[in-house]
Amino acid sequence: MARLDQVTDDHEMGFFDHVDVMRKHIMRSVLAIVIFAGVALANTRWVFDSFLFGPVKSDFVTYRLLCKFSMWVRPILCNVSSVFCPEEGLCMKDFNITFLNTELFGQFISQIQICIVLGIVAAFPYIIFEIWRFVRPALSEEESKKSSRIIIFSSLFFFVGVLFAYFLVIPFSLSFANSYVISSQIENRFTFDNYVGFITMMMLGSGLVFELPMIVYFLAKMGLLTATFMRTYRRHAVVVILIVAAVITPSPDMFTMMVVAVPIYFLYELSILLAQKINP
Repeated sequence: MARLDQVTDDHEMGFFDHVDVMRKHIMRSVLAIVIFAGVALANTRWVFDSFLFGPVKSDFVTYRLLCKFSMWVRPILCNVSSVFCPEEGLCMKDFNITFLNTELFGQFISQIQICIVLGIVAAFPYIIFEIWRFVRPALSEEESKKSSRIIIFSSLFFFVGVLFAYFLVIPFSLSFANSYVISSQIENRFTFDNYVGFITMMMLGSGLVFELPMIVYFLAKMGLLTATFMRTYRRHAVVVILIVAAVITPSPDMFTMMVVAVPIYFLYELSILLAQKINP
């Protein structure tokens, strides 16, 4: 490992020395992404048939659990009012979307794109580890001891965000997009590259948004953010959260937007508690 502490104490590293060290860390991170992307590419059939196309099938786990839940609460709702008493609950029996490929090399490009995204997701803990290896020489001994927890929690929040998008945001968005019709003269037919771009944006975007507590942690450690500031501008933060949720969820469905906004607000409150311990 090309660490900064390999340089003798007689002189400090220059700018280009830092660039050279950073380049090696970046190259190792890219190599990890390529390896995981290669694994995904070698398992293309499973990646696409089971993973990528899972949310567009009516037997997807989210739809099955939603169906069971709705049928469980249906008797309670029916006792309240007939308005809240749907015949089949929220079961999606005929939900099955197929896609069109309109580009000459569309399927090949989308295959590479989704494999790279899965490579980034799988290699994320290692990428964080490489970032820590680069900044470790500048940390104190106490801060260096806490770094393992930072890597674990950063990876945890990222993976929770990705899973949140895959099992909640994406299914609700697809269900709304597929069922929304303004005229019987219009048939909903979606392109494959549009779907891949949507999946990519949802998973990576949600994973990065869920890194909010870790971002707040570092800003608080640098003295750039305090818990008092976050409490003072909580109302403004709510507006920003709603805007972010509206951007992440392309559908105008209020329920889907709230599915995204509520967890982000919870992360904001968690960030306040984290900042309170570091910089009140």
